[in-house]
Amino acid sequence: MTVTFSIIKEDTQTRARAGVLHTLRGDVETPVFMPVGTQATVKTMTPREVWDLGGRLILSNTYHLYLRPGSGLVREAGGLHRFMGWPGPILTDSGGFQVFSLGPLRRIEEDGVWFRSHLDGSEHFFSPEKAMAVQEDLGSDIAMAFDQCAPYPCSYEEAREAVERTSRWALRCREAKRRSDQALFGIIQGGVHRDLREKSVRDLVAIGFPGYGIGGLSVGEPKDIMYRVLDFTVPLLPVDRPRYLMGVGSPDCLLEGVDRGVDMFDCVLPTRIARNGTVFTHRGKLVVRNAQYARDFSPLDPQCDCYACRHFTRAYIRHLIKANEVLGIRLTTLHNLHFILSLMGRIRRAILEGRFARFKEEFLARWGGE
Repeated sequence: MTVTFSIIKEDTQTRARAGVLHTLRGDVETPVFMPVGTQATVKTMTPREVWDLGGRLILSNTYHLYLRPGSGLVREAGGLHRFMGWPGPILTDSGGFQVFSLGPLRRIEEDGVWFRSHLDGSEHFFSPEKAMAVQEDLGSDIAMAFDQCAPYPCSYEEAREAVERTSRWALRCREAKRRSDQALFGIIQGGVHRDLREKSVRDLVAIGFPGYGIGGLSVGEPKDIMYRVLDFTVPLLPVDRPRYLMGVGSPDCLLEGVDRGVDMFDCVLPTRIARNGTVFTHRGKLVVRNAQYARDFSPLDPQCDCYACRHFTRAYIRHLIKANEVLGIRLTTLHNLHFILSLMGRIRRAILEGRFARFKEEFLARWGGE
């Protein structure tokens, strides 16, 4: 396999574990958060800046790159790594979530999904075979199987149909896979239903994948429901394969996911809220664009040692954002990525040192449970 996984240390009080994801482009220490480069860029950041912040594995979006600039063009450029100048491994999602989030702009069939582009309304068709072909054009290190993500809330029957179709499509993805230098991960579905999650795990483990995504969560359900689903889903997954909770990126959810045995995470949240003038701090979220910070000459987070916090004040960064200066959102993005990536590093150290449960408790007490 082109991607393998080693467990270094397991926590004795929780299901948390520290490991290493081995790829052809280098090892990635887990638990890991993947910054999202939807359109072959982590918004406002250069690849070198993301790397210097500690990012080692990033995610790019199959749906968006298929529409623009086109996966064929990326292939001609030498693949996604060369196209965007990223030296480390890349995971590409299958496009399934984006296609299914289009709602009335898509039509599901057994062969695949017809959908209209959000850019120009043009009609396109994605099948498991098409999703694999596009991801092979992109040349990512990890490709995700094309799945059907059931919405929240939905009926039991709708969730069941999504599980069964996801299993059939996962098999088609594996059969369509051609690249020997690209790993393929399956995606567990099943909504909030324990029996459907169990069926999805059985189906995908029987097919056999080097890693498993947990999909269909963080789609609008309350956090306590997501944690409950993880409680009964994660223990069913193979111990020796990485577990990837898709679309989760708030500090509290990262800690709760690691507590339950998750190894990999991704989310647009840190960069998206940064562009809206909101940053993470050790006391919770701070909306720096608010008027109350106009004369606040303290750093974004006094406990942070990132470039933005070492050199600039809340008042200055607020001024930049209000003046629509690009530097403002570059600094808030840099800070949020540093915060999340350094948090994952601290989580890993706490696991290795046998103090994860205490670390989680102390962090969430300061965070305020937001």
